[in-house]
Amino acid sequence: MTTTVLICLDSPHEFWRFGQRHAERLRAAFPGVVFLAVKGRDAPRHLTAADAYFGWTFHTDWIKAAPRLRWVATPSAGVDHFPVDELRAAGIGLTRGYGYHARPVTEHALGLLLGFSRGLFLSHRLQGRAPWWKDQIAEVFFDLYGQTLTIVGCGEIGTHLAAAAQLLGMHVIGVRRSPPHDSPSGTGIEWVPSTRTYEALARSRVVVDLLPATDETRRFFDAPAFDACRPGTVFLNLGRASTVDHDALLAALDSGHLGAAALDVPPVKPPPPDDPLRRHPRVVLTPKSAVFSHRYMDEAVDFFHDNLQLHLADQPLNGIVIPLPDGDRHVR
Repeated sequence: MTTTVLICLDSPHEFWRFGQRHAERLRAAFPGVVFLAVKGRDAPRHLTAADAYFGWTFHTDWIKAAPRLRWVATPSAGVDHFPVDELRAAGIGLTRGYGYHARPVTEHALGLLLGFSRGLFLSHRLQGRAPWWKDQIAEVFFDLYGQTLTIVGCGEIGTHLAAAAQLLGMHVIGVRRSPPHDSPSGTGIEWVPSTRTYEALARSRVVVDLLPATDETRRFFDAPAFDACRPGTVFLNLGRASTVDHDALLAALDSGHLGAAALDVPPVKPPPPDDPLRRHPRVVLTPKSAVFSHRYMDEAVDFFHDNLQLHLADQPLNGIVIPLPDGDRHVR
């Protein structure tokens, strides 16, 4: 039976859109596989013939329309927007992408760090209403060199960010539920288990939240967590909005305990016009743009290409969230 892969990766942004060159690359590499790229609204009616699906999202009610489906792949790093339990119950495997998110997220984090530490955001606010604002910048700037950066949820993206921060002379603490037993040579990361998160927060000038969205991480950064931060801490959330209690965050900012915050994932998208996060003088919001990269889809398709090759060779896949049932590793 011919293997059919349904691709649903349309986007208003070219760098997130599956295009003709991507289709040609896959068809040249897998001449025996049928690749069908469709718009999201058309996906359900094409699922009846699909053995694999590669897309941004997958709806629960699509499962019953896909009798042959054995593998769902997404280029996203997170799968909290996928019906994981329902796919598992249906015996459908799920993989996520990784590796190509780290560079743009690191660049984004560094931009925010420099914006706060060099007073760039404040300078931009003052340039249109202050005759000269040198003294104000002198009061708020800080050196990154010699400071401690703690990354909570320090996985592949965090390790990449740690390397860049170390080039600026920062000491990096990586917080993970289960720190690696043998830290890769030369990383220089001080690994800390999540049970000691508050100790790490108390030592840090900058805290970066890269936690995934799970039941365990919901509102992980709450009032006690922000209280544990040292005064003046800069907090960046480049993970998931659900990991932060935003009322507690605003209270910590209003009290002056937190020095500043940047959120790439506000609790409501888009934030309402009267959202206090929009108006706060020490908050920078970005519209979930940390993973913007003009190489994104090229690298995501490369990742899927390699996984499909592994899969057809009966080898374990990368980025497994739900493994395929035993004895059914191949896309049929």
